[in-house]
Parts: sequence; C-alpha cells; structure tokens
Amino acid sequence: MKQDLLHPFIFDHSAVRGNCVHLDQSLFNALEHQPLPPALKKVIGEFMAASVLLTSTLKMQGKLILQLQSQGTLQLLVVECTSELDIRATAKVREELHGDTLSDWLEQGHLVITLMPEEGEPYQGIVPIEGDSIASMLENYMLRSQQIDTKLWLTSEGDRAAGLLVQKLPQQQEHDLDHWNRVQHLANTVTNQELLDLDTETLLQRLFVEEDIRLFEARDIRAFCSCSQANVANMLQLLGLAEVRSVLEEQGSIQIQCDFCNKHYVVDEQEALALFDDNDDHAVTH
Repeated sequence: MKQDLLHPFIFDHSAVRGNCVHLDQSLFNALEHQPLPPALKKVIGEFMAASVLLTSTLKMQGKLILQLQSQGTLQLLVVECTSELDIRATAKVREELHGDTLSDWLEQGHLVITLMPEEGEPYQGIVPIEGDSIASMLENYMLRSQQIDTKLWLTSEGDRAAGLLVQKLPQQQEHDLDHWNRVQHLANTVTNQELLDLDTETLLQRLFVEEDIRLFEARDIRAFCSCSQANVANMLQLLGLAEVRSVLEEQGSIQIQCDFCNKHYVVDEQEALALFDDNDDHAVTH
C-alpha cells in the first residue's frame, strides 16, 4: 500500500463528508532530526494526521497551524500543514516527560488554531484544552468555535500514523441527523490496526458496507520545511537593528537552529548589518 496519501470521500445523498489519511515516509522525514521519546512521537504523529485531515476540509490556499501550549512538562507542540499538504512538526519540553499520555504532560493548556491564507487576513482561535486526546480536543474545538460536527479517529505507531475524519456539513437537512448518527456509530468500530494497515478503499468498505460512498482521487503528502536564509533575514529585520547589534557584540555572529528540521544558519556581522542598509553607521563596538 502506498502511504503518505489523503483520500477525500463523501456519502452520496447526504450532507456527510470525510477524509482518510496515512503518513509514513513524511512522518519519518519530518521528525528524523528531532530526538523524541516514543510516547511524544506518537502524539505528534496523531497531531500531524489531524492537521492533514482538517486542512483538506478548508477552502483556502495557505497554511493551517495547530498548537498545544501548556505550563506543564510539554510546553509546546506545533504542526504546520499547507494547502498543498506539505507538513512539518516540532515539540518543546521543559524536562523529562513522565507518564505515557498527553494529559500527564499538560497543565493550564490551550489549543491554538491559526489559518494563514495566501490572500486575506490571518485567523486565530485560542481555546482551553478540553479532552484527554488529540481527537477529543479538536472535536471540541470544531464544535464550539466553528459549529461544525466533526469526529476524528487517530493513531500513530513508530514511523506510521493514520486518521479518519467524518464531518456533518452545515446545510444538512433534518433527515440527515439519523444518517450522521449511523455514520458515527459505524466509524466507532474502527481499530487502530485497521487504520494503520488497511488501504482507504478497503477500510471504508469494511466500516460502511451498506453506505453509498464516493471516493475521490488521493492527494500526496510530504514533509517539507519552509525555513530558508531569506526567512532568517526577515526575522532579523523584525528584531530590529538594536537587538541584532546586541547579539553581534555578544557572539560575533548570529546563529539560528531550525526547530523543525534542525538546519543551522549562520549570519555574520557584515551580512546582518547589511539588512539595515538605511543606517549609515554599521560599526559594532566589541
């Protein structure tokens, strides 16, 4: 079975749609330079699968960013997914993680969802974390903040992750409620192993044997980090000349490590000050 694919589908004659995702090489590539304990890697895999599933429901060209922010041992978990299904992810922890579940690591946490369209204004929703799993947190967010009934089934194991999403569209009719309830009931029978091991067509046939489902063409997913020398330059310009001078005086150059892909960038004194070429005085006092 070819992995790293998203399969959209709809239930014919119904206001219910869905997506199924499998991550394999893309998950490995996104995390290969980050030393992560297996339990945290599992959570990130589920978060990445969820980001692809949710991104594919958006009518937007741009980027979706999912974040968990917390005062617990897990400080930050970030996944970015573009409308082209390029994904990257990273996590920050305060100390060694104790326990094997997400709820063990979170304290006073928030879920942050940011939409960054290529055209138009960004949108950000911030809500307290509700639920003890990635799936339940996102379901609660979608219902409370977007008023869209959404159900997610997510799993991750080693360098593989998979997920299933079904969603009730707002234009549903009264008689669609019974169908929506039936779809949820049938999907709830899925096992983690089925999600990971079965191709989408087989999985849907097994879960919804009596339903009329239209499966659309699969879309490829890849791990891709958007960091670049140009982005580093933009960041330094945003910091401002005074802050850049301060770093140069202390360190002699500016060194930045990408949290996502671990790529190392070095900007020397001449390159850094050239970013502020509207300033006449480029001297740095050592």
